[in-house]
Parts: sequence; C-alpha cells; structure tokens
Amino acid sequence: MYDVIVVGARCAGSSTAMHLARKGYKVLLVDRATFPSDTLSTHMIWTPGLVYLKRWGIFDAIATSNCPAIRDITFDMGEFVLQGHTPPVDGIAVQYCVRRTVLDKILVDAAAAAGAEVREGFAVEGVIVKDGCVAGVRGHGRGQATLEERARVVVGADGLHSMIAHNVNAPEYNMRPAYGCLYYSYWSGVPAETAEYHVGRLRAGGIFPTNDGLACVIVAHPITKFSRFKTDVERYYDASLNIDSRFAEKVRSGRRVERITGTADLAGFFRKPFGRGWALVGDAGYHKDPVTAQGITDAFRDAEALAQALDEVFAGSKAYDEALGDYEQHRNEAVMPMYELTCQFAQLDPPPNVIALMAALRKNDVQRERFLGMFTGSVPVPDFFAPDNVARIMAAKA
Repeated sequence: MYDVIVVGARCAGSSTAMHLARKGYKVLLVDRATFPSDTLSTHMIWTPGLVYLKRWGIFDAIATSNCPAIRDITFDMGEFVLQGHTPPVDGIAVQYCVRRTVLDKILVDAAAAAGAEVREGFAVEGVIVKDGCVAGVRGHGRGQATLEERARVVVGADGLHSMIAHNVNAPEYNMRPAYGCLYYSYWSGVPAETAEYHVGRLRAGGIFPTNDGLACVIVAHPITKFSRFKTDVERYYDASLNIDSRFAEKVRSGRRVERITGTADLAGFFRKPFGRGWALVGDAGYHKDPVTAQGITDAFRDAEALAQALDEVFAGSKAYDEALGDYEQHRNEAVMPMYELTCQFAQLDPPPNVIALMAALRKNDVQRERFLGMFTGSVPVPDFFAPDNVARIMAAKA
C-alpha cells in the first residue's frame, strides 16, 4: 500500500513524486518509457522555471548538462527586431533549452534519490475503483503479467491524452481549439546564442540553442496548413525555413542531424484536477499551445502545489476537497492570463496594436525587458498590458 502512485515520470510526475518522497511519504512512480528517452516538447525552461529547480537543488544539474545558458531573447518581426534580456528572478537571469533526454532523466533520478520507488517500462492499464473511489492501478512491466498496486491517491501525470483523466471522466472546461501545427528538428552548425523567434504573417519559426552544440529549429503554421504539411513533412519543413531571409540563411548555414518531429494536437483546455482518490498534474490537468513555451514551468509549479496539498490532507490539516480545491483555484488564477495571451499568439497573426506596441519597445530598455519577462512568465501579463503601462510606452515613443 502506497501513499501515492504517480503515473507518468516526466516533468510533472517526477517532480511531484520527488516532493512527496522528500516529505516522507511512500511513493510509487511509474512510466511506460525508460529513461533517458525523448518526448515531444518545446524544451524551454524560462527563468521562473529555473527558480523552482534552484529551490529544489536541481539547478546545477541543468547548468552543467552541456546545454548553453541563453541570456537574450530575440523577436524578429520582419520590419524590426526586438532583442534584450528578461528581468532576473531570485538571482537567475538566464534560460535553458534542455533536451528532454537530459531533463527528464535528471528529474527521475532526483525522485529516486528522494526515496520514491521508480518503475520504468511499466504500462498502466487502468485504475482500481472501490466504493466509487480510486484505490490504485493495474499494470504490467514489459513481458510481465498484470498486477495491482494500491494507494491512497493516484496522480495522473501522463500528459495531454491522460489515461487517468479518461478513466475517471475528468471534466474539461475553458477549452480552445488547436490554432496551429508545429514541426521541429535538431541542427548542427547553426549559429544560435539567443532564444530567437521569427514572426511573419500566419507563420513563425524559432532557433533555440540546446545540448551538445545543436540548435532546435521550429516552424509553425495555422492549423489549416496541417493536412497539406503532413503529406510531405520533409518538403514543407524545408520550405518553411523561408519565413524570412535572415532565418533561412542562418538555418541553412548548418545541417539537420535528426528526424523531424511535429504535431497539430495543440488544443487548449483545463481539466478538473481532482476527485475521490485521484488528482491530475501537468498537461494531464491543463494544456495550451506551446508558442509561449510555458509547459515545463507550469509543470514545476503545479507539482510543488499538488504535493503541498496532498501533504495537508495526509497530515490532517485540511480536508481532501478543501486542499485539492485550493490547488485547482490557485492553478487557474496563476495561468489564466498567460493562457489567453498564448491563445492570441498561437493564431500567428498579431493584431496591429500589439505590433505597434512591440515596435515602441525598441529604444525603451526598461519596458522591453518587462515585455520579454511577461512573455517568459516573470512579469505578470495583466501588469504589462495594464492601460496605464501601455499608455506610458506609447507616450515615450511619441
């Protein structure tokens, strides 16, 4: 009998298991994958996400993982280029675009070091329900018979298409359609020092320095282009490098060294993240388009918050519904402004007033830094877009 079984051992799952194990609880962490292994991801850990890793004692493992620190962010809008730093948070003023083969292994090892039992290559088949309450899971290791494991709470950290969420019929709300599709691959020989966005009308691209001297090169299009794109991914990915001449020249100075990965499965939603004997964390509970690359930071925040809520329940300081209800409320309050902003950016058609605002930041060092901090999550979205702040920016330009 475990206190908690966590299904899914990537960013959200390993972090949740680590926190609960550090609090002294008996935790089983399972994943059908083995580690290190790759998964679809935008890779970026913005400064707010690194603050969590610093607090958890994991930051140094990221900083020494042969992944370059990113100190600037660039928005190439065609007519103008906006480049600068983000505001430092807790002494951190960098970002990292870490490959998931590296990041997830670090997190799984941290969960194991904290005392969680880790079972890799373990496929969960379904949940066990007793008297209307989730009481454990059924699953099997590779080539092994099905077995049952029991727990006070089962946590679904198993991603966008969460089997746990499906099994418990977790309600969805605040849903948004998939606005776009994206494809990416890894390139050698591409000069990449900043997190670089290239934005054209109804298309975008990005260059992000990652582990082992490689660059992750991303292209994005509206969802209406997906049916054509998937018929010849190699051809349309290559054609997409022509977003603008600067992007094309830079990328084509290098060489693609890995296969192209892509998806159009980018709908936005919130799921109710708890019920009798179960809880959800990470993409299983809340998902949005990756254009703002907030997913990893969100996973870290919610993992810490869920572990705290379950600790309150197990310690008897709060009732289950109260503690988990607070977890849901705080999650929603934390992410809703960024959720709406992400949905706007995901449509790849910035309205004229946003373009004018960005253009006004070119010679405004303070507000340019705040804009980049807003995009990466260290400056609250409502604060930056407050009418008086926008008025100050436009007045300074005038």
